[in-house]
Amino acid sequence: MGVLSWRYERRRDRSARMAQFSLAFVLFQAVVGLLSGSAIVYLAQPVLLSGAFGVAFLVSVLMRKPLAGVFAEELYPFPAEVRESVTFLRVFSRISLVWGIYQLVRSALRLAVLATGAVEGFIVVNLVTGVPLVAALMSWSIWYGVRGFRRSEEWGWALRGEPPPPEVVARYLDTAPVPASS
Repeated sequence: MGVLSWRYERRRDRSARMAQFSLAFVLFQAVVGLLSGSAIVYLAQPVLLSGAFGVAFLVSVLMRKPLAGVFAEELYPFPAEVRESVTFLRVFSRISLVWGIYQLVRSALRLAVLATGAVEGFIVVNLVTGVPLVAALMSWSIWYGVRGFRRSEEWGWALRGEPPPPEVVARYLDTAPVPASS
């Protein structure tokens, strides 16, 4: 699946960073699982990776380069003005915080269950905290992102279909005379 995703993205002249990362991790996980011969070692890898993702999401907010914004840029080519805006930073920082907390809590819960050696219990926790919560968080992230931009002073006018405010027009219509070259 990872190879197909990578090919799909590359054919559309996109970076395919997510597909490359996913493919590399699946291959690494398979090799470690085979070499260890342990179901617990095999299952612990994505748990630890999920925890690392949680930390990365939180650190990205502190660095003012929220990972949710980076991933959003994979899906939509935001103009530089939008990427550099206060609204972009605020909206995607909050989304990153929520994803980071989710990843850390889910990792801690799965690791606790895995530490008991109960593989069946791990599978149940993994299923319950996986697809249903990810689907809910994805839906919330899209809703919150659109809502955040729509309500912003900075970009709300564009999403509401209104004409740009005068200060935005002035920024793009520089009326200063261009000096003549001698």
